[in-house]
Amino acid sequence: MKDFTLPVRVYYEDTDAGGIVYYVNYLKFMERARTEWLRVLGFDQSLLPVIFVVRDVQVNYQSPARLDDQLNVQVQLYSQRGARMVFLQQIERDSTVLCQAKVEVACVDRESLRPCRLPETLLQRLPKLDADAE
Repeated sequence: MKDFTLPVRVYYEDTDAGGIVYYVNYLKFMERARTEWLRVLGFDQSLLPVIFVVRDVQVNYQSPARLDDQLNVQVQLYSQRGARMVFLQQIERDSTVLCQAKVEVACVDRESLRPCRLPETLLQRLPKLDADAE
């Protein structure tokens, strides 16, 4: 499933009073993984003329993560077109899937915050996609 995997350790700050990862923190882990995925492609988001904003998220929580768990956060580019990219993301502990998501990200101009096409330099480095995706 993955194009990129980011290892993440669960810290106390990530958990609720019961020692379980608070649901929104899975989205934070996914955001970090997408940021590191871009970094591996050679892009520092602070230097791009665009920013990426989450437009839509569909999440399926399957099993909880707990304090001190070592997780793997996976990123797979599912589709890209015009001003958007769709990612499939998965969080695992060992080989157990804890959470899956489909995340749509829109590309906007850093100054105007208006939608704009993905930069050509980024498009050139994106992994090749299945013609059947979306």
